[in-house]
Amino acid sequence: MPALVLLGAQWGDEGKGKATDLLGGSVDYVVRYQGGNNAGHTVVVGDQKYALHLLPSGILSPGCTPVIGNGVVVDPSVLLSELSGLNERGVDTSKLLISGNAHIITPYNVTVDKVTERFLGKRKIGTTGRGIGPTYADKINRVGIRVQDLYDESILTQKVEAALDVKNQILTKLYNRRAIAVEQVVEELLGYADKLAPYVADTVLVLNQALEQDKVVLFEGGQGTLLDIDHGTYPFVTSSNPTAGGACTGAGVGPTKISRVIGILKAYTTRVGAGPFPTELFDEDGEALRRIGGERGVTTGRDRRCGWFDAVIARYATRVNGLTDFFLTKLDVLTGWEQIPVCVAYEIDGKRVEELPYSQTDFHHAKPVYEMLPGWSEDISKAKSFSDLPKNAQAYVKALEEMSGAPISAIGVGPGRDETIEINSFL
Repeated sequence: MPALVLLGAQWGDEGKGKATDLLGGSVDYVVRYQGGNNAGHTVVVGDQKYALHLLPSGILSPGCTPVIGNGVVVDPSVLLSELSGLNERGVDTSKLLISGNAHIITPYNVTVDKVTERFLGKRKIGTTGRGIGPTYADKINRVGIRVQDLYDESILTQKVEAALDVKNQILTKLYNRRAIAVEQVVEELLGYADKLAPYVADTVLVLNQALEQDKVVLFEGGQGTLLDIDHGTYPFVTSSNPTAGGACTGAGVGPTKISRVIGILKAYTTRVGAGPFPTELFDEDGEALRRIGGERGVTTGRDRRCGWFDAVIARYATRVNGLTDFFLTKLDVLTGWEQIPVCVAYEIDGKRVEELPYSQTDFHHAKPVYEMLPGWSEDISKAKSFSDLPKNAQAYVKALEEMSGAPISAIGVGPGRDETIEINSFL
């Protein structure tokens, strides 16, 4: 059963788009199983750079069917805009499939997200303000709008009324905002129905039938392990499950059908938004990583916080996802450092801790314990095999592999599609 899960093993932004795109030519389906347009992928094909926010990266691979699963939350205007932009650049988007059970990000979800985050002040989570969290909240509260609801005006109206009954009370009485009219929301959502109709499908059936026919299906997480709602640095997390288990619930396939779980690791560490980050740098090294690595969020446009590689986090990601392989990205960014620190453990209240603390308090107080590894100065962007790398770069990769608990099967040595060293095939 050739089903693979590909996900971020840190706080997101590890380069999942590059990894997915690398596999895209060899797989039949690429499936987004969670998140929304709060996540982004940058894919470089030749001299063309594509920024994808909601669409699966496989949409750039001819012959591959991209799928937006039931676990994703969809902003119709963003989706249609992204499709239009790709079409204008000559990309065929006609094979896209969208689950009828995926939830819709409504205008009031966006409004609630923005005013709530602003109201929190210094206690804010650092959301993107795109309505992701409120949409997942509606889903759990069973007042959410699904894609299939766009095709039954009566049901759609009833659901919008039910949602706004409460939200208008909150907007007007707590946040001093205007109430949102039911009719206005219904009209806007119905306006997307015909445009989305060619893509809507029973994706659970499609994907399970594909696996029964020995098709290769790649499940793509939108954010990273440490942003998982259950297993991340709560409450500074996303509102869904980008960990491997999310692929099963977010796409409707059983765990016995997953054959491989690939974690994407950046050769250093970054995160966007608020929350603890033990190896974060506030010095020239941090600024250099940000500048050389181009560390600016694809979707948010925010500068990413940068720090050295954290092996404690990598080991944790291996455990909670059942990782079988790692794809190490952006190794080239570290070229030029004489020595490269790697966090091998934490110090918490004077004690050495080698596993991720389950306590939020402990993690906030964790101080990195570093081991220094020798750096390299040679350009590695043209390396085609592991042996082409400088000895110190090879040693760095091997050290990370040993510390992280799963084999590194591919290494990114540049942003381009062909700037990847494949050690072991993922298929």
